[in-house]
Amino acid sequence: MPHQITIKPSNHVFTVIEDETILEAALREGFVIAYGCRNGACGTCKGKVLEGVVDYGTYQEHALPDTEKALGQALFCQARPLTDLAIECREIGAAKDIQIKILPCRVQKLDRFASDVAILRLKLPTNERLQFLAGQYIDILMKDGQRRSLSLANAPHDDALLELHLRNYGGPFSDYVFNRMKEKDILRFEGPLGTFFLREDCAKPIILLASGTGFAPIKSIAEHAIHKGIQRQMTLYWGARVRADLYMHELAGKWQSEHGITYVPVLSEALPEDQWSGRSGFVHRAVMEDFPDLSGHQVYACGVPAMVEAAHKDFTTQCGLPDDEFYSDSFTPAVPAPG
Repeated sequence: MPHQITIKPSNHVFTVIEDETILEAALREGFVIAYGCRNGACGTCKGKVLEGVVDYGTYQEHALPDTEKALGQALFCQARPLTDLAIECREIGAAKDIQIKILPCRVQKLDRFASDVAILRLKLPTNERLQFLAGQYIDILMKDGQRRSLSLANAPHDDALLELHLRNYGGPFSDYVFNRMKEKDILRFEGPLGTFFLREDCAKPIILLASGTGFAPIKSIAEHAIHKGIQRQMTLYWGARVRADLYMHELAGKWQSEHGITYVPVLSEALPEDQWSGRSGFVHRAVMEDFPDLSGHQVYACGVPAMVEAAHKDFTTQCGLPDDEFYSDSFTPAVPAPG
């Protein structure tokens, strides 16, 4: 049975049809509410149910603790309405006119940049281009129905090939890429997805914060800013375990020398052979040492959930960063299907 949803405070109205989540219906009708993983793990799509009743769906408890659920919060990527609803959520204007597509692509190039990091460059059909915002991601659609979310590492203007950075976490797609994938293989994907992208209608200085292959969307944002001639102060912190994990270290250094983007690499477990004399420890702690007051900044953070969650908590509670100026894309695993 269809249910009508009213978004507050905009009073935008859309209809959820049978078996749709609130997020799916909103996107289908052209209303982009903040979201990230779409699998109940990151919490980006969290909002408040002001009126009506929902089925909360399957999600990870840290993304929606019982205390927040008791206050009317829900994850709109999982929640399905049981009645008409009024909801309160963050709507994103810049993404609403970008069409989400399902497209085939060909593996044009496959490179290893580290022992466990591969970079894929994908070519679309001749008559297709993917319009996206710097920082968004795509879902690779696997033959068994599974999806693998990967951030776009190229900037929107440089769209002849789509660039993806993949760490070998041992999952099905990683196994395929690192053991069997060949150039000219055909893939299918859906995208662009997500609301992690550079907000250009702001003059605040920017902290770019990455761990591991979380560098991918940060690279897209940085190269987009360089291309557009954006003059805002930008500082990039890239955290990794060992020197080899900074797989595009020279590129980030080039941004600093040629474009004024301050680059601060941070290693947590440097090896003796790394001969590392730079910063060490947790990457978000390096930000806090350099910027004890973040009240006038925007932060764009991408990487492992532990880093993103710690940065959000510490920046907002200890450094004065406004909660709505922390933008993130956390590499969260999917919630297992109910047994």
